[in-house]
Amino acid sequence: MSQYRYIFEKGSKKHRCPACHKKRFVRYVEIETQQYLPNEYGKCDREVNCGYHLNPYKNGYARDNNNAIIPPYYNNKVAVKPKQVFIPKEVFYKTRTAYQENNFIQNLLNNITYPFNADVIEKIIAQYHLGTVTKGYCKGGTTFPFIDIDNNVRAIQVKTFNKSNHTINTNFLHAIIEKHYSNNLKELPKWLKEYNNNDAKVSCLFGEHLLNKYPYNPIALVEAPKTAIYGTLYFGFPNNPKNLLWLAVYNLSSLNLKKCKALKGRKVFLFPDLSKESKAYNLWHTKAQFIQSKLENSTFIVSNLLEQLAPSQDRDQGKDIADYLIKLNWQDFREKPIFKPKQKTTLNQPTVEQKLKSDSKTKKAKVKAQPIEAIKINDNVFNTTYEDKQVLNWDKEIKELEDFFDSITLPTSHVKLNNCTTILDVSKFINSHLSTIKSNNGNLIYKPYLSRLQEIKSILENY
Repeated sequence: MSQYRYIFEKGSKKHRCPACHKKRFVRYVEIETQQYLPNEYGKCDREVNCGYHLNPYKNGYARDNNNAIIPPYYNNKVAVKPKQVFIPKEVFYKTRTAYQENNFIQNLLNNITYPFNADVIEKIIAQYHLGTVTKGYCKGGTTFPFIDIDNNVRAIQVKTFNKSNHTINTNFLHAIIEKHYSNNLKELPKWLKEYNNNDAKVSCLFGEHLLNKYPYNPIALVEAPKTAIYGTLYFGFPNNPKNLLWLAVYNLSSLNLKKCKALKGRKVFLFPDLSKESKAYNLWHTKAQFIQSKLENSTFIVSNLLEQLAPSQDRDQGKDIADYLIKLNWQDFREKPIFKPKQKTTLNQPTVEQKLKSDSKTKKAKVKAQPIEAIKINDNVFNTTYEDKQVLNWDKEIKELEDFFDSITLPTSHVKLNNCTTILDVSKFINSHLSTIKSNNGNLIYKPYLSRLQEIKSILENY
């Protein structure tokens, strides 16, 4: 039992900030009664652009109301730490679908200046377990799951994007589900009731589940999951131990020692967003020094690249490294099949974009170019679009799978597919996956479905 009477309201609900008037304000509530304190008591999560925080323990409210500490009869109870509740895997699995409706993914394939190849996007989807919201007011939105080092799904952020891949709305899957049940006057599922009692929803790093798989890579730590995605797409996947493994904390104020304990023993490069008067950089620099002092054999280095080169208007807009990367051709970050002509020298200070290209080559953070996707002719790179790629045909694989599954008795118990996935209903899993690859035969975005069926086939052959 907490010794404090006042805490921040749990859940994702936000109120109008009394200072900046944005709906980003978290209010204090009294634990015993669950009643709000007066409107001015709370904290704005716009830490850089607003920073308002009125604490009832620091301005005398708690003392004046004689409520600073829980009465003695509370303290006689045994303090029990609430059990951490995770998002059920079956809820998480439902998001891993409908990438043809996913605006973020489709933008990367078709709408940005330098579209990515389908196989690269397929790989990024698999690495970070990106998914899609298929119904409701966030339809077409992208799900960014925060999966901890033990493969527990702690939170699933939902973002919707415009055609330029700029965020237009942010939410969380548990809040969307809760709203659906409330609007239809239905009782919340048991897991959601328990999940809402968690002290914190985003309680691990985005991409944390990759730390055990890639134990030797240096870490790049950014604020938002989208930035981590872009960092990987441009600077290379972590299958090369020299490449950065890109992780995200969620937002500026989320960088803390508790989350970073998973990074003990690693070399970490931090890339905060830009901000007025370098407030974000200074905040992370201070926090990084403290975290490093608490984590043995760890190094935390805050990059000042953007601070050195970005113009003032970019600072005012709070741009991040992804805003610069997306202007560049990702193929310039890959190994070229033939030598490039010598570039002209200049005495001018490089732009942020030029510096990013230069740094990518210095650090050798690249992956090999696919020859079929980049053909160099007279110094020009001609890119084939997603639609131009050769259409595959999985008829043979589908028939082999169907023949095999029809020839055996499917198990009724749970089957562990891999370290991250346990199939609860094998028959339902197989039927849904077969239906998906049949209706999307040859579409590389759906190849993970084919691969999972081949995995389960291999397991059941020795079952």
